[in-house]
Amino acid sequence: MFTLGLDIGSTTSKSVILEDGKKIVAKALRVGGLGTAGPEEVIAEIMKVSGLNESDISCSVVTGYGRNKYEGCDLEVSELTCHALGSQIIFPEVRTVIDIGGQDAKVICLNDSGRMTNFVMNDKCAAGTGRFLDVMANILRADISELEVLASKADSPATISSTCTVFAESEVISQLANGESRENVIAGICNSVASRVSSLARRAGVKEKVCMSGGVAKNGAVRDAMSKALEVQIEYDSLAQYFGAIGAAVYAFRSNKK
Repeated sequence: MFTLGLDIGSTTSKSVILEDGKKIVAKALRVGGLGTAGPEEVIAEIMKVSGLNESDISCSVVTGYGRNKYEGCDLEVSELTCHALGSQIIFPEVRTVIDIGGQDAKVICLNDSGRMTNFVMNDKCAAGTGRFLDVMANILRADISELEVLASKADSPATISSTCTVFAESEVISQLANGESRENVIAGICNSVASRVSSLARRAGVKEKVCMSGGVAKNGAVRDAMSKALEVQIEYDSLAQYFGAIGAAVYAFRSNKK
């Protein structure tokens, strides 16, 4: 049985096809989320990559920031549920999922059966999200993919004290004007994201194993800073950005079996 999961984020659309709810048959990602052609493009791509037809898909589920605006799937499901399910496919013993997306950050707590017991979300402020990193990378004239490498070269990470993206932007510009190195500023920015999200995690209640999902999980500097802030090991897999889509495909499989 083939099932499809579609995760429409604020900046990217991700899709995964699973066979029998476990085996990843194909995955695809397109830049462009809610309000763009990204969702349609990623579906077209994954069908091409998998060699399947839409008639081969037994059930499809859409999740994510833009799920309410998409009508091309059979079901829509909360991203909290999907990130919890997706993380368990990769890390069966995970008990805390830290998901940092483009517009929000979420901490999801699971019990020993893998059921969600609590969650805390920051969706009112860009600080501590992928958007915050995008804004800062733009100021520093660095590609978002370069931040981890540049942060690793810091000898004394700068302190970014502002809790607002707008004020943090001014703070970064001032630090650069005062001669602070770009590497130290970038390390400080990564630490700032980790600090804000780790406070969410402590509110939710951190229980090991802990993993990160979402696009920001790819940033090793943020992962390392988060690990130090929470004093736990942060599990990471290269599929972290697809956890929501994987979970959606798992949900589709279980729903279709019922």
